[in-house]
Amino acid sequence: KRRGFLFQSSEIYGGVQGFWDYGPLGVELKRNVKDCWWNDMIAGHNELVVPPGAPGTFDMVGLDSTIIMHPQVWKCSGHYDLFHDHMVDCHESRKRYRFDQVRGRWVEYRDTKVFVATLAEAEQEFDDVRRRGMKFFKLRNKDADKLTIGDESITLDKLDSTKEVLAPDAKKLDTLTEPREFNLMFKTTLGALGGEQDVAFLRPETAQGIFVNFKNVLDSTRLRVPLGIGQVGKSFRNEITPRNFTFRSREFEQMEIEFFCH
Repeated sequence: KRRGFLFQSSEIYGGVQGFWDYGPLGVELKRNVKDCWWNDMIAGHNELVVPPGAPGTFDMVGLDSTIIMHPQVWKCSGHYDLFHDHMVDCHESRKRYRFDQVRGRWVEYRDTKVFVATLAEAEQEFDDVRRRGMKFFKLRNKDADKLTIGDESITLDKLDSTKEVLAPDAKKLDTLTEPREFNLMFKTTLGALGGEQDVAFLRPETAQGIFVNFKNVLDSTRLRVPLGIGQVGKSFRNEITPRNFTFRSREFEQMEIEFFCH
């Protein structure tokens, strides 16, 4: 932020989690990466030369498809029915978590065993589990050795039940709901009426735009397989818990190639 690479989106109003704005230097860096990739993969490809390891020559072309596509595209691709994560809600903290991302360890004190969950990074996970375990059992620092903390770090989806789980922001056990499916596609509406028949989705990846235009590309360029089609563009995923800086955000840019062969 201080050097002008990246800013939190809408920061003056508190920010929006999972969205980032690229500053003066950040936008130039991103443009350089995209241009380098495009020139190396698409524009600079020589279809008359056989690359090392390739069985023969092939063509590479580019494409720029729309962000909003016909809903049937996502039905046929499986995204409508299968592109989802499992989430759980905490009754106490009113927070929502992705079921397979919350990690933790078993903590035991005087024959009482609980699973302490945490959202801390891997290197801070053990310390956070110990701190929360001591707080739950009302222990002082001098009694830290009386806690038995499991060596294995596991995720919530590996547990048989969440009844003995201390949620990441909770103070008591058994505050999590049963896991339920959450579709990761952003929903929007087309037109003025906004009925069920007007529902559309922002693309969660760029690949489908390449697939549905495959025949158009062949007919317009008169090329034949083997053929690669590349695209650079925005994708959107309604992540339950965006994390890891820009590596798991709700709006991001993809550089993707789909290769077609016999």
